[in-house]
Amino acid sequence: MSDQGYRPAGQPGRAEAGRGAGPAGPPSLDQNFDAGSLYALRAAVAAHAAAAGLSPQRVYDVVVTAHELAANSVVHGPGHGRLRLWAGDGFLYCQVSDDGPAEPEPAVTGNAAETGNAAGAGDAAGAGMPWHAEHGHGLWVVGQVADKVSVDHGRAGTTVTASFGITPS
Repeated sequence: MSDQGYRPAGQPGRAEAGRGAGPAGPPSLDQNFDAGSLYALRAAVAAHAAAAGLSPQRVYDVVVTAHELAANSVVHGPGHGRLRLWAGDGFLYCQVSDDGPAEPEPAVTGNAAETGNAAGAGDAAGAGMPWHAEHGHGLWVVGQVADKVSVDHGRAGTTVTASFGITPS
């Protein structure tokens, strides 16, 4: 994921990236992450989403989105990235970017060796059958819980921005 689509406050940019001219200020959360910091990232996102006024269910949706996007950077990108969270124009924006090229998804057949599951990991009711894993559901989940999602990718990396409407209480 890259910094494409991200512009500092006050500079014109694409509205879907949340950085266009308007009432949106600097990010309330701007945090780098890697595989070892995803737990801390989720906790920070939850605190900031709650402070923005989202309901508990919407806070969960933002945390799931942040985790899925960050995990994609860790697993399919360079192994690290940057998350930004900010509110503006009645929305909370969650943007994850990295500077690595996207890797193609592996073919998934349910075989533990091919899906990355260790033998016996995720046994269904102890039957010795590996849990069937299908890659690619993370972005689908993000699309289901966010109000809008934009993806910008190229040679410099990828940036995904998800927006969540903030409903006044």
